[in-house]
Amino acid sequence: MSDLLLRDALIPGADSPADLLVRDGVVAATGRGAAADGVPAEDLGGKLLLPGFVDAHAHVDKTLWGGPWVPHTAAPGLAAKIRNGVERRAELGLPSADHITALLGQMIVSGTTHVRTHVDVDTVMGLAAVEAVREALARLDGRITAELVAFPQAGLLTRPGTAELMGRALAAGVELVGGIDPAGLENDPVEHLDVVFGLAEEHGSGVDIHLHDGGALGAWQFELIIDRALAASARVNISHGFALGEAPQPVQDRLVARLAEAGVTLTTVAPSSAPSLPLAALREAGVAVGAGNDGVRDLWSPYGTGDMLERALFLAQRARFVRDEEIGIALEAATTGGARVTGRRAGYAPGDPGDFVVVAARTPAEAVCVRPVRSLVVKAGRVVARDGHLV
Repeated sequence: MSDLLLRDALIPGADSPADLLVRDGVVAATGRGAAADGVPAEDLGGKLLLPGFVDAHAHVDKTLWGGPWVPHTAAPGLAAKIRNGVERRAELGLPSADHITALLGQMIVSGTTHVRTHVDVDTVMGLAAVEAVREALARLDGRITAELVAFPQAGLLTRPGTAELMGRALAAGVELVGGIDPAGLENDPVEHLDVVFGLAEEHGSGVDIHLHDGGALGAWQFELIIDRALAASARVNISHGFALGEAPQPVQDRLVARLAEAGVTLTTVAPSSAPSLPLAALREAGVAVGAGNDGVRDLWSPYGTGDMLERALFLAQRARFVRDEEIGIALEAATTGGARVTGRRAGYAPGDPGDFVVVAARTPAEAVCVRPVRSLVVKAGRVVARDGHLV
């Protein structure tokens, strides 16, 4: 953690630029003329200061970033993509700490200061992906923080022994237990959720469940997960949640109210193939929504850049947002919303993390639409990137 004075920073909503002081890695003061003897200073020249981006849904262990181009060969559909990933990863040397380090570095220079990454745990490779991600984080020496989700990508009930491996990962410090399509992939939603929430209770872990199932089946699983969340002490997140965007309005309204009641959060990657989540309604209800890049240039998809401003743009476009205040909702998912999902603070008040991104823009909406080079990226008061390059 470091001390830093950010001078002449334009804070969203403020009438004029101000100074912001970070001490011991957290915000100490914000206002005109803030000063501290001996503290390094950066003059922002009136550029926009945004909270550090939070990628609340990533799969960095799968990435091929930094390596040679690999043509996409997976057949369509979830099961085919899972099978392709399992079959080809050894051939390509995955998981690779080198690729993960390269991708995380790209995310840092793009302004991401914290990431939640789902890390495959299965009976073929054990905890190798957990170890590779941790090695990459160590190489980057605090420039980015991460929390890991022990994720049964290839199946939990359908792959006996996976639950035990996930328990080992959680006992070794992995922060969350993951799940995936309890009905559509696993064919036993009650038992799947029994295992996931049982592991969470045993290890004091959070829960983050991939829910791709759409329609009435997906909406029913929303209800099951919300019921479990109301009865549990764990923080619970639903990733993707396509069924919520597809649901008839009365069903959607009920689910949004229940999510708010249970404190269940959501993450989205703004997919082009599914209806947008009702971002405005969720915001009004107080449901935290985070955004993420999902997989970046991996065996699931050749696309992705790791840039959360780009992801905010996709969110705004999918939701057909055009007004500045609407585009701001999309950016919230990449900043304060992602922070809420991951149990963190974000902002400009005393005690907030000294995690910031500086861009040459006058408003958050302009930052999303223009996506300028990140002039400065600050992690816990330490400058970690400048003008698109790691420091």
